[in-house]
Amino acid sequence: MAFNQSWPAPRSPRPVVIIGAGGIVVDSHMPAYRQAGFEVAGIWNRNPERARAVAGRFGIPKVFESLDEAAAQPGAIFDIATSPQVHVDMLNALPDGAPVLIQKPMGLDLATADRILATCRRKSLTAAVNFQLRFAPMMLAIRDALSKGFFGTLTEIEVHLNLVTPWHLFPNLAGDPRVEMVAHSVHYIDLIQSLVGVPGTVFARSYGYPGSALADTRTTAILDYPGDLRVALSINHHHDFGRSHQDSTIRVEGDRGAAVVKLGVLLDYPRGEPDELWMGARGGPLEQVPLAGHWFPDAFRLVMNNLQRVVSGEDATLETSVESAWRTMAIVEACYASAARPAEPVRDLPGES
Repeated sequence: MAFNQSWPAPRSPRPVVIIGAGGIVVDSHMPAYRQAGFEVAGIWNRNPERARAVAGRFGIPKVFESLDEAAAQPGAIFDIATSPQVHVDMLNALPDGAPVLIQKPMGLDLATADRILATCRRKSLTAAVNFQLRFAPMMLAIRDALSKGFFGTLTEIEVHLNLVTPWHLFPNLAGDPRVEMVAHSVHYIDLIQSLVGVPGTVFARSYGYPGSALADTRTTAILDYPGDLRVALSINHHHDFGRSHQDSTIRVEGDRGAAVVKLGVLLDYPRGEPDELWMGARGGPLEQVPLAGHWFPDAFRLVMNNLQRVVSGEDATLETSVESAWRTMAIVEACYASAARPAEPVRDLPGES
């Protein structure tokens, strides 16, 4: 059985205006838009030299002198690729009713997500959040397989990372009180939310690491769903002991079928390795499924396809709408709240307390 791995392209795409010129634009947004053939009408960044460098590298015809000039471009879809701390300011600068893709996460906490949601609603923006892992070809295949009953009754979703992340590439995270769950594992939490909805309760802990300047870089979390579905995350970004036992997988399993995804880009990031998808029915081996693309940059193209098609009326549902993204942020907030609470104490041996 073949499963869908793509998202249709819009028939008449609108031009894109990019707000921000950081590494994610260079590594993912522009390669994806070039791959899709989208017109990028211009770019703006607080540092104009940075904007000019990106424009020169990718042949972007216009570097805007101000945010107001960028926001005034008629008929554009706006791609806000800035840090979450300034998302509300960027959204407020856009014209009412504009379509916009907001870089993930949706703020660093649920209070900021509340403000982003309120701003988008007040201004009637057609707003999506760039939780693009949902649109990675192997994840679209899993979503399609789930909808067609391939897994049967779903019993397991497990995310396991044991690898080395070059945190020095993200200096903006150094002062943040929250790092791992909101900046990284939010991808997996959003993916899970898109597949099986919002859990009733959560259990979570995040940990720092000796010598690291970051608040937390390792996470254990359980998302508690009704029935027999077990959902767990085990995340370690510090396994610097060679490639042989590093791992970057998502396993989805039911009583009839199973799938295992390798997130290749996270291994030796940012160069990465190829993504992989393995699927099979109970009682037989998992077999590798040829992929129609990879998380980076294909998912960035496909999430923009959905937004473009919603604006044109070709798609009825904005998959990563701010409402859906807010639900993801609510799960993340619950994980942080769980991490701040004391766990159940273990009794002392009688007579030794």
